[in-house]
Amino acid sequence: MTPSELKTLMSECANDAVEAAKQEFNIELDHSAESVTLVDDILLSFVDKYHDQVLENEAVFTICNIFGAYIGEICRETLGGEWLYDQSNPDAPYVLLVIGANSYAFAGICYERLVNDSQVSVKSYFDNALSNHRQ
Repeated sequence: MTPSELKTLMSECANDAVEAAKQEFNIELDHSAESVTLVDDILLSFVDKYHDQVLENEAVFTICNIFGAYIGEICRETLGGEWLYDQSNPDAPYVLLVIGANSYAFAGICYERLVNDSQVSVKSYFDNALSNHRQ
């Protein structure tokens, strides 16, 4: 996948997150930094609405990747950076947003909140990314 194709894919995934939030929960995501707070609630709302079904592999993959792309796109639009498709482990490729010397796994933080620990905040992760580059 070329960098241009990946950038397009992540933009499309971010738009899918906006559409999913609207269709599933009637929540408007407006691509603002403030809207990232809503993603924390949306992720847990999927669990409330779909219970164990949301934790099936394909559903988790989709939810985490589209909302990770949404958060990452806001970060990329704010700070710059490039998407990187890491295939170092062919069994578990993943996407990172690389900004300078730092990389951010936005889909990974969504996964943590959705599957492992509902106390993990994607908004805090996002805010930390911003503060790392605004010093």
